[in-house]
Parts: sequence; structure tokens; C-alpha cells
Amino acid sequence: MEYTCLSDFPIRSGNLTLWRTEVETEDAWELDNRPLTSQHEKYCGEFDSLDERPGRGKWIGTIFEMDAPLDRRAVRDLVWVWHARHEGLRTTAVAAPGARPQRYTCSALGVKVVREVVDTVSDGDQLGPYLSAEFERRLSPAAWPHCMIATIEHRDTDDFTVLVAADHSVMDAYGQALIINEFRSLYRALLDGSRIEALSTCASPADYAVLERQAAATVTADCPATLAWRNFFDSCAGKFPSFPPLHSTAHESAGETEQHSFSRWLLDNAEADQVEAAATVRGQRLTAVVFAALAYASYRISGSSVFRTIMPVATRPSAQWAESMGWFVNIVPLSIAVGPDRSFDSALHDATAALKAVRPMTFVPAGPVCELLEIEDTPRFGVSFVDMRRVPGVDTIGDLRHRLLRAESYSPDEVYFWVGRTVDGLNISTRFPASFQLAEMDRFVDEFVSTLREFAGGAVPVRDVIDAAVGCGAA
Repeated sequence: MEYTCLSDFPIRSGNLTLWRTEVETEDAWELDNRPLTSQHEKYCGEFDSLDERPGRGKWIGTIFEMDAPLDRRAVRDLVWVWHARHEGLRTTAVAAPGARPQRYTCSALGVKVVREVVDTVSDGDQLGPYLSAEFERRLSPAAWPHCMIATIEHRDTDDFTVLVAADHSVMDAYGQALIINEFRSLYRALLDGSRIEALSTCASPADYAVLERQAAATVTADCPATLAWRNFFDSCAGKFPSFPPLHSTAHESAGETEQHSFSRWLLDNAEADQVEAAATVRGQRLTAVVFAALAYASYRISGSSVFRTIMPVATRPSAQWAESMGWFVNIVPLSIAVGPDRSFDSALHDATAALKAVRPMTFVPAGPVCELLEIEDTPRFGVSFVDMRRVPGVDTIGDLRHRLLRAESYSPDEVYFWVGRTVDGLNISTRFPASFQLAEMDRFVDEFVSTLREFAGGAVPVRDVIDAAVGCGAA
């Protein structure tokens, strides 16, 4: 699985249809006393109701080619069954001016599926831009439905492309990865008339929100999570850290320029296995190796002796939510020391200790902590590591063309890395400001993968800073 923008996925030409849900009547909406998560509420509060493109830079999704002919009735039923199974797709937030948003939910029987035939675009080169524009215009945390589905029927083959796009408030990256197997299973059952079993692993994100709010209520000025975040911010001058190689002048560029973005395979499966084997010999895990190697590459390029970032963490509290659609994510702070007087093994042990230290913070919402600390800044550098080999059905989709999707971003200072371990190896996806030269990010990624390969080979030599690279990054 790769995590890219839609523009990086060549869509085959075909007949486009959009599928969305509506309520049968407005009376179908019922006030739901379960709260929004603190993150969801903050997200809604930051939403600009006057924005004509509310999904710009925010929507996420999944695209894949369904290995079966398109049957319109089966697709319609698929969309309905999917919404019936996941209450998170049937809930929304409504806020009166100046008031906190309240949750409203409708039952599965209150939902109907609407089909929109689009006959103005069919060429593969035009489908991507058209769909991106539609998702930017129509997906929002403040307007239900928060999800849309597109199908593209190909004239020359017995298959069709499926694109599921959603506002972030109802879907996270793990949910994106679940979609392919779930849609294939449901579609096949609908085609052949098989019984669709109820799942015990799709609990409502509204029930999760109750637990998240309970955790938020435990945040105090001297609780361990607050102390950890305070120490982190004290080391970063009271702000979220930046990507060390990103020169400060890069932050000054306008926010209307589309960020650079790319996805790259770093190691094939055999090479990734070697890295994991080397980690096991040292009593370490792949996650720590990845973060230590990123820290080492950062030192080589920037000269910074401390690698600081935020790390998104999954917060599905139990198996009840294992296959739910929703936003089950928190962030934790991570600091790894690395430098001329420290070996890679030392950095690896530091990464392991840092990951262990933040583990108890997984279910302590970062938002209330930052509010308590009066931090008004927003994250600008994040690293996510996900082992996709654990996703249900991942071993059955290898032959399908597919991608996990993120919207184009326009931030002048945000840098994000998504590192994924898959059945095919190790890949990285990144987005970063247009003012940061592609060649410099290429060099950073090259340093990262070289460190991984040297670690797999037995040792990482102590290296000096690349003098020419110190302070670079601005265009």
C-alpha cells in the first residue's frame, strides 16, 4: 500500500458515477447526547463556514480497482450496507453561532443512496482533477454526508474503479486501509446473494468519544502527560518543532502554493526482512529502527543533534473498534538524541526509550493538554509509521491497483512523513513546502535508506555532517 495524492494515481478512462447518501426526511436526524471527541470539536471549531472549498487540503480516501463487473444495483446496496454497518458515517456535528457543536445521528433506515451520473468527463487524465475539485467543494466537517463514493466503469474490461473520499472527521488512515477488503467482501456477497454477517468489530466512534472525553477529564497541570508535553515544548521555545533540515526562510512563503509530494519504495520485502532481523538480534523493534534512522539522516543533513517530531498514534481502545470507520488518532511528542559523539546503536536505544515513554500518553488527548499549557501553535512536523501487514485481507489485494489517498496540501511550513511496512517492503510518502528543494528531500531520503541498509548489514558508521547541506532547504 502506498499513501499518495490522487494526482499520482493514473485513473483509467471510463463512465463516472458519484454515489452519496441523503436522509429520507429531516426528521431522521436525532439529537445524540454522546459527545464529540475533543479533537473533533476543535476541528469543527477551526472550520471556516464561508470557505467555498472546505475539503481543500483536508479530504482523505482510498482508490482501487474492483475485480468484478459493475452492477449498479449492487453498488447502490453496497453504499447503503456500508453506511448501515458504520454509525460513524451516519453522525454529524451541528453548531449554532457561538455554541459548542452537538452530535446528531440518523438510523440506517433513515438513509437513502443517491446516484449521480457524470457524463461531462470520462478521459482518465481529466477524471482525477474533476474528482479532486468535487471533493474539495463537497466534503466538509459541517455538512453531511461526510463521505462520497465514485465508480468508473471501464469499457474494455470486466472491472471498475472505486474511489471512496471522506472528510477527516469520519475516517483515519487505518480506516482507509480497511476499505478495500471490506468493499470487496460486501460487493461479492451482494452479487451472489450471500448472507452479510454482522460484525462485532465496528463499534461506533460516538461511543469511543465518551471514553476519549473521560480521558480528557483526567488531564491536570501535573499529570504525567502534561509534564511530558511541557518538557517537550520547553525544548522547542514553546512551539511545535519544525523539520530540522527545513530552513527558517522556507516558512515565509505564501500558503497558496501546492506542496511538493512524493511516494517512494525504500526497501523490497527481503531487504525489509533483513532490517527486522537485525533489529531482533539487538532486542529492538522495526519502529525504533525507523525513527532512529530518520534522526540519523536529519543530523547528517542539518547538523541538529536532537530530532523532535510529533507522532500520530492509533487510539482504537479495543477489538470492538478494530474495523470501525471514524477518527481514532492522537498525537504524542518524540525526541531522539543523535550527534557526532553518539553511535547509531545509541540513537536506537534512545528511540526505543522515547517510544516507550510516550506509550502511556496514547489515550490522553493532546488537545486538552495543549489548551492547559496555553499552546496555540499547530503541528508542523510529523512522522507516522504503520505496519500495513496487519490490515485484514491485505494478502488478497496485492494484484489490485490501489492507493490510500490524501489531499493536496498548501502549507508553507508543514512536513510529514508516512513510513509503511507492507508485504512488498518499506515505503515512504512525504509532503513538504514548495520552498524546500526536491533535491534536498531526495538527499534526506537517500540518507535515511542508506542508514537502514547499513544497519541491516551489521553496523552504521559514525558520520560527519554534510557541510554543504547545513542550513539549506530554501528555494
